[in-house]
Parts: sequence; C-alpha cells; structure tokens
Amino acid sequence: MILPPERDPRLITIRRGGTLTDEHHRLLAEWAARCAEHVLPLFEQDQPDDSRPRDAIAVGRAWIRGEVRMTDAHNTAFVANAAAKGRPDPAKFAALAAGQAVAVAHVAAHDLGAAAYGIRAAAAAAAAAAVAAAAAAADEAESARLAERDWQRERIPAELRALVLDDQRLRSPICWNVFDD
Repeated sequence: MILPPERDPRLITIRRGGTLTDEHHRLLAEWAARCAEHVLPLFEQDQPDDSRPRDAIAVGRAWIRGEVRMTDAHNTAFVANAAAKGRPDPAKFAALAAGQAVAVAHVAAHDLGAAAYGIRAAAAAAAAAAVAAAAAAADEAESARLAERDWQRERIPAELRALVLDDQRLRSPICWNVFDD
C-alpha cells in the first residue's frame, strides 16, 4: 500500500478539488517515469523479450504529451504490474515501478510508488549481487537504497521539490521506509 487512506490535496488536481496544476501533474509523471526508467535494466536483464514495463513508461510519457487518455494510461499500469509476477525481486520491483509511473496519469500520488519501487529494485539488486559475491548483503542493499533515493531526489523538478520531499517524509512508513535518511 503506497497510497494513504486520506489523500493529500496537494497531490489532487484542481479539477478534482485539490491544488495540483496540470503542469505540475505532468512534471510529477515525468519524474516518476525517470525513476522507473532508471531501474528498468534490472527487469530487462531478467526478461529481455518482455517490453511491457518499457511500453508502460512510453504510454506514461505519451499521456504527458497529451497523446493518450488518462484511462488508457491507467489501464497500462495493470499490464506493467502483470510483468512483475513471478520475477526475482530486482526485476519485479522494476516492473512495479513502471506500473506506478504510468498510473500517475490517474492519481498523481503514484509518483512516490514509482520512486519507492525503484529504490526497492536497486536495493534488491545490490543485495543479490552481494550474496553472489559472499559480501554483506544488508550493507550493500542499504548503500544502494540511499544511492537510488539520492539519485531520484536530484531529479525532482525544482518547483515540486518541497512538495515531493514532504510527501516522502509523510508516506515513507507506508513505502517500506525507503525514503528515510
């Protein structure tokens, strides 16, 4: 569960009673797409012939450009999520990040889902590599978590930085604490 029971009006579009502008909604969607795209190789290494997560990110970007309806983007999230089924954690979380990224078209607050799953994918990949190298998996996973979180934060659109960082602080407990310092 990455969405709180009570939605933050700052992440609800103006036409739905919140304060989020369409421009900022699109910026959040692009940031989410970048977060998902950054870990997408973890899925593609495991499933090189499965384009569903990459296609979902492309649909999300098409929604940003106004080329795809929100409902089509929303439905594509389910397709990306289905690609996660039965995959090892790095690939699974990367596919789920793509699903969350395209779902931003429907609910802007899915942006943190894309980021959180991206962080989980990076941490899982580092843990798996550490185990394979007989290293300390927990330390490697924690270093990867922090590195991915920091990479994402560097790419938050400037005009949304305060909002996203505050939302990360508020929702980190329901996002596996991946945004914690």
